[in-house]
Amino acid sequence: MRALFSYLRLNLQWKRQPSKLWLVFMVWIGCLFYVLFQGGKTSVMLFVMVSLLSLYLIGGGFRGVGRAHGQRHLSTAGDQGEMILAGDQVQVRLDVTIPGFLPLPYVIIRETLKRHNGESWSFEESLIPSMRGKGELLFQTPPLERGRYRFYGTECISEDIFGLIENKGQFTAAGEFLVLPRIAFIPNWQMGSRYSRLGGQQTSQLMSRPETNQINGVRDYVYGDRISRIHWSATARTGNWKSKEFEHESLPKTILVLDAIADHYESDAAFELAVSTTASMLDYGVRERMGMGLFTTGQNKGVFLPSDHIGERQRMRLHLVDVVADGKGRLLDQLEDHARMFPAGTLFILITPLMNEKVWEIFQFARIRQMTPLQFLIHPSIEKNKEAVINWSQSAHARGVSCYPISSLEQLPAALGGGAI
Repeated sequence: MRALFSYLRLNLQWKRQPSKLWLVFMVWIGCLFYVLFQGGKTSVMLFVMVSLLSLYLIGGGFRGVGRAHGQRHLSTAGDQGEMILAGDQVQVRLDVTIPGFLPLPYVIIRETLKRHNGESWSFEESLIPSMRGKGELLFQTPPLERGRYRFYGTECISEDIFGLIENKGQFTAAGEFLVLPRIAFIPNWQMGSRYSRLGGQQTSQLMSRPETNQINGVRDYVYGDRISRIHWSATARTGNWKSKEFEHESLPKTILVLDAIADHYESDAAFELAVSTTASMLDYGVRERMGMGLFTTGQNKGVFLPSDHIGERQRMRLHLVDVVADGKGRLLDQLEDHARMFPAGTLFILITPLMNEKVWEIFQFARIRQMTPLQFLIHPSIEKNKEAVINWSQSAHARGVSCYPISSLEQLPAALGGGAI
């Protein structure tokens, strides 16, 4: 009996006034006394009707939403199986099964989606279950930023047809997914072109890459090309001299250094731009078969040696999902503590909003270890400090360091010489 009252207390909630429970109870007691002391067909009929109503009201707490369960299905707006990128919306389908034989006029479903940093979203929808107690709920999340997301307990709420009793139930339907950083497609990095007109040490190293035996296409004849390089079929077809274009060996190993020190960023949007720039370069490295590594300077440091292995690239992507601008201290000190992971001859790409002497110290650190430094200058408010950014870029080029000012992710392909998206 104690278990009965405990169950009712947890699963039955009376709307508006708690006295309604006592009201129904008193009505039933009154009908019982009416049968005992008055008798007759009318009293018996009234007692039976009130008893059935009471059983219906109380029975909803034992069967129905209290034992509901469901299954969740997630999909993106695009093709099934695609990775979820920041800015995408996730379509959620929740199949709910409510056991029991008592009819329910409607069921309210409440969902809570939480991000790894504590942000949460609440969804509330209603559905009308079928005669078998089955229902399907469809809804769509707002555009999501990068991070780990999880659906917590799903709450079901129903009322009887008279609106007196509110029954509640809760179940957990697995629903966890990752949202990767935004990625800009980089069709070409001008520094990686053999015929780039950019000057400097970086271009000299890339131009010295030896060719392979794999034909990559056809180009116009250049004075001095050997006869063996002439593409006779293309020459005959076009009427102009054409030469064979061979693929070059892969670019030098590259390491991306993502500045994740909190004091260096003026807003969360600036850090998200830095993370998206890093992810875009990783994506470019995968397509170009470049050996890329990653180093992040937050409290949860990421240390990945340059590699072109698919599994290692996936680990880097997952790390960028969780990285937060919570680092402290000097960036140079953290680089010196992990100096062993920076092999000589690599491209050292620093992704940071800094424009001060600390950056020159980092470039000096890279050159001492025979690395080639570059900077991706993250500056979302570039229009407000346009003159300072231009002066910094010119000063960097004068010292032999390529600097790419990035004010938005859409600008990244053009900044690297590959044209707009």
